Amino acid sequence: MAAALRAGPRLRRALESGELAELPAALRAELEQALASEEAVLSFSLLRRLHAALREAESPLYLYQLLEGCDVYLPPLPVPPRNPELVARLERIRARLANEEYRRMTRNVTGQETRGTLSEIGRQVRSMKAVFITVFNFIVTVATAFACTLLGSRYIFTEPAAHVLAAVIVASVVGLAELYMMVRALEGELGKL
Repeated sequence: MAAALRAGPRLRRALESGELAELPAALRAELEQALASEEAVLSFSLLRRLHAALREAESPLYLYQLLEGCDVYLPPLPVPPRNPELVARLERIRARLANEEYRRMTRNVTGQETRGTLSEIGRQVRSMKAVFITVFNFIVTVATAFACTLLGSRYIFTEPAAHVLAAVIVASVVGLAELYMMVRALEGELGKL
């Protein structure tokens, strides 16, 4: 919290030019001593006494005129010493993180991680194999439905166009049913993830 002001050029000029000659000598000496210091810091108590002295002397100068160009002085906060336990713990955490980063960067340098890569390839091959089997099963089911309907419709219809139309309709229905079942199975597999 602020408890002092850093003196500005107007207050210095007033003290040097003799505008504050009517002030008591002790107060003037205290002001000169405060302005002679490196930081030129004036405490609020000194400013209160200066204000009272200016009022008693009925000076034409007001305190706000003298304080023109002054800054609030905030003393530097003392930095507490760091806890040695905290510093040691932070060093351990930094070392662990650096070690993990090093392991992550160098995991493919040695042959130890090739099993992970081969298992990844094996998993992808199995996944592709399942897709090919599903597509092959879909094609075979639709083609079989088409062929069975085409041959079976000869006993019902006499026109060849009716045979083909019936076969296409039945193959379409079977294909849609098969697609529906595949979507449900895929949805179930994604739900397990």
